[in-house]
Amino acid sequence: MKRVVVTGMAAITPLGNNWQTVAKKLKSQITGIQRMDDWVKYKGLNTLLGAPVDFSRPAHYSRKQVRSMGRVAMLATYASELALIDAGLLYDPCLTSGKTGVSYGSSSGSFDGLIDFTKMLLNHDKGGMNATSYIRMMGHTCPVNISLHFGIKGRIIPTSSACTSSSQGIGYAYETIKHGLQAIMVAGGSDELSPSQAAVFDTLFATSLRNDEPDKTPRPFDKERDGLVIGEGGGTLILEEREHAINRGAHIYAEIIGFGTNCDGLHVTQPDSGSMQAAMRLALQDADIDAAVIDYVSAHGTATELGDIAESHATAAVFGNRIPISSMKSYTGHTLGACGAIEAWAALNMMNEGWFHPTANLVNIDPACAELDYIKGDIRKMDCEYLMSNNFAFGGINTSLIFKRV
Repeated sequence: MKRVVVTGMAAITPLGNNWQTVAKKLKSQITGIQRMDDWVKYKGLNTLLGAPVDFSRPAHYSRKQVRSMGRVAMLATYASELALIDAGLLYDPCLTSGKTGVSYGSSSGSFDGLIDFTKMLLNHDKGGMNATSYIRMMGHTCPVNISLHFGIKGRIIPTSSACTSSSQGIGYAYETIKHGLQAIMVAGGSDELSPSQAAVFDTLFATSLRNDEPDKTPRPFDKERDGLVIGEGGGTLILEEREHAINRGAHIYAEIIGFGTNCDGLHVTQPDSGSMQAAMRLALQDADIDAAVIDYVSAHGTATELGDIAESHATAAVFGNRIPISSMKSYTGHTLGACGAIEAWAALNMMNEGWFHPTANLVNIDPACAELDYIKGDIRKMDCEYLMSNNFAFGGINTSLIFKRV
């Protein structure tokens, strides 16, 4: 089996699009949550909260280059470009040699493409469609556009699994390199903010309604939480076979040593603590390490009652009450298909700098949540050699990734 390392990383987030900016806000507990006044026009939509990113078409992307990209694919492609630059691979011949692949996901394609088809069905008129409508809408628009933009000729692994899209993308990329099928993988996920996505959770009574207090929500693991907030963004990790990275003198951020994924097989939207626990144990088994060596857990932490309680008890069952844990979604909102990559990117940067962010707005821990070492109030300076990053999605899909400091 090959060893797999991270040689490049980048993210576009509601907190900023580079680590220096994001780190400053995490340390100051400044969140990216905003009141979305434009959403008032949607009758029946209760939440008016979102976490948008500051992003538009990069100036060096021509109209021809982006005609097959909706916003979600453009976020994915630009995050991947930044990560490839970080890895020193942007113009490397290995991208087009067949040795590099893409494993990338999103909850869906872009809504502008979907609207073209919807208008046809409602108005009985195909006139609003064009040659790129489907390409922008399709579930695998992100990995396809990434491969086209950079001329990548290896395998494509599309991962469209809602909140685990990017963590599955990273996990499957890791397995691809581990088994010697590719030398390099562009891995991650993205999603664009839409009131229709907020409506999905609003219909389930799972969104925060603190519309006039955007800085006070979401509140993962807090007894005063009232639901999640939808965000957007994109995150990319460049995974590389260790010897390949060493031979070209690449900077190595961390080694990925474990991945576990499974499915509850029980309910579409209600999380199962036992299956979450099993996914974490699968990752530990894959890494061939004991739970006691994990120093920090990056929580999925959505600020929904069922999710927080189930996740906390699963985490405690594996690690006991001593494990430090915090949720980045308290800052970025739930970025859906991007969250696993953004959270891994942040966790790896913090691991290498010796600190971890607290969960924003966590004041009074919900007594229904398991006893854990919840980081709150201020950053936690700590020496971390192994971290676990967890994500859980609709459909009962669970993922767990383990990274080791190098």
